[in-house]
This record gives sequence, structure tokens and C-alpha cells, in this order.
Amino acid sequence: MREKTSCVIGAILSLCLLVICLRYVAYLWPLTFVQSLQIHIGLAVMVGAALCYALSRGPYPVVLMAAALLVALHGLFMQWQVLPDATGPAMAAGRTVRILHFNILGNNRENGDRIAETILASGADIAFIMEAEPLEPFLDRLSAAYPYRIGCGVGTDTCDLLLLSRRPIVKPVVGALSDLRRDRFAMADIDIDGRIVHFAAAHLTKPYFDDYHGGELEILKEIIGYAGGPFVLAGDFNASAIAPDMQDFLDVSGMTTTGWEPATWPIAAGPLGIAIDHIFVSKTLVPVSLQRLKDNLGSNHYGLIAEILIPPAA
Repeated sequence: MREKTSCVIGAILSLCLLVICLRYVAYLWPLTFVQSLQIHIGLAVMVGAALCYALSRGPYPVVLMAAALLVALHGLFMQWQVLPDATGPAMAAGRTVRILHFNILGNNRENGDRIAETILASGADIAFIMEAEPLEPFLDRLSAAYPYRIGCGVGTDTCDLLLLSRRPIVKPVVGALSDLRRDRFAMADIDIDGRIVHFAAAHLTKPYFDDYHGGELEILKEIIGYAGGPFVLAGDFNASAIAPDMQDFLDVSGMTTTGWEPATWPIAAGPLGIAIDHIFVSKTLVPVSLQRLKDNLGSNHYGLIAEILIPPAA
């Protein structure tokens, strides 16, 4: 009985690893979200393999554990690969800009006041807010600190994606990344002590909605390539940085994370969740810090705060 139980568990664990390892053979969009969980699944399979070994001390659980360890280590390696270069431009010169990104959840109206206060207290120079409807009653209050914005009546009649800035916005753009949802991309140029930096926000479709996620990333690659120059991109990508299409996006665009990314979803998982919210930067910028907001304020995501050094223009 113990051997049969071990075989059944081993077969299930093998299928889990197979789903992850298919990424090394071909890009299959239905598996993109599951492959965001590569590290989690690798660690879970290791625990399951240890149980199999306890039930039946054969060679297969050992092989399974070794394979799961390699899968988990490769997931960590992919996260390390997209970290900013520690030998980037000198940190002594330039202006540090504080960035806030937060998907506040569109029906989270009972916490709109608290969210507005959190934005004001954050000290952020630029705030990217996803699903911003709960902030509609508090736009006047926010405008006192952030006189420049895109979204919620400025550049669009929707109140979904919101970009708030303390500094003047130049060349504002609002658009869609696909035909599924409108006004889920915004971009503006902002002068940081004489250097123009592109600041953009994006809210991507969930990876299991056909192949929209990969198509939207393709459009983002084109936008970043066409814009050139220093670029900051924040948003809810609904996938971790190790998902196959996200890895391709970061490789082609030349963007990096702003540090080791904290888990932002699901809320119930806390630090054991996955990082599907990101603040990416081009390699000409220097990330200083990245942290998660302590309170989710009724949202199903945690927000992020990043500090980025903008080196002076050459």
C-alpha cells in the first residue's frame, strides 16, 4: 500500500514538473500563469518527493527531488538575471525620484479615503494607480500635491488607469494595448533636472485570456524601442518576471527590475505569494530601493514603492 501511494504521488508530482519544463520546449500561452509559479512548484515537488521517499525508499523520489531542485534554482536564476546591474552609473550624482505603483481594486470604494491619504503620505513624486475608480471623490485633494495627471477625466473619460505627477507632464499618451480593454496604458515625458524621462503605466490582461498577454507585451516592446532614452514602466502585469513571455519582454526591451521583487498577490499568501506587480527601468537608470506597502488597504494587491536615481544628462 505504501509503494502504491508513493507511485500515485510521484506520478502527480511528475506531471507538475512536466508542465513547468514545457517552457524549455515551446511557448504555450495557456501555461504562462502556471509557469510564473516555477519556484513555488519546484519547492512543493521537493516536499512531495521527500514524502514519496519516506513511503518507499526507491530511486525515483531522489531523481524527482533533484529535478525539482534544478527547476526551483533556475527560477531563482531567472529572477537574478533581471536584477539591475550593481556596477551601473555612479550613485553620487543625479536626482532620486520616488515612484508609487498600486492596483487599488476597482470596487474598493470604502477604502478610497485611506488610499488617497496613503498616496499623499508616501512622498512619491509620481504615482501609478490601477483600477482608480475609488479615488474619483478625492481627485481634488490629490491635485493639491499632484497638479499634473493622466486619467480620470484628463485625456480619457474613464477612471481606470491614473498617473499622478508633482512635475509637469509633456506629451501625454493614453491608449489600449489590445482590443480587450481600453485606456490601460498611459505614458508621459517628465523633465527631471534637465533630463527627459519616459514614465509609463500598463495594466495587462491575465495570461489565460487567450494570447492577449503576449501580444500586449509585444506592443510594449515596440513602444519602449521607439521611445528610446531613459524609461520607467510600472504596472500590474498579472505574471511574474520569470514567466516565459515576461523573460522575452525584459530581454528584448533591455529593462530590469528595481530590486528583488516582493510578492504582491494574492494577499492571503503574504510573502509566499508571487510578484505580479512590477516597476521596471531601463539600464541607464539606477534603482536605489524597492519595497512593498505594508497595508493592502482593501485591495487584492499590495502596492510598491521604488526609489530611482536619474543620472544627469551627459
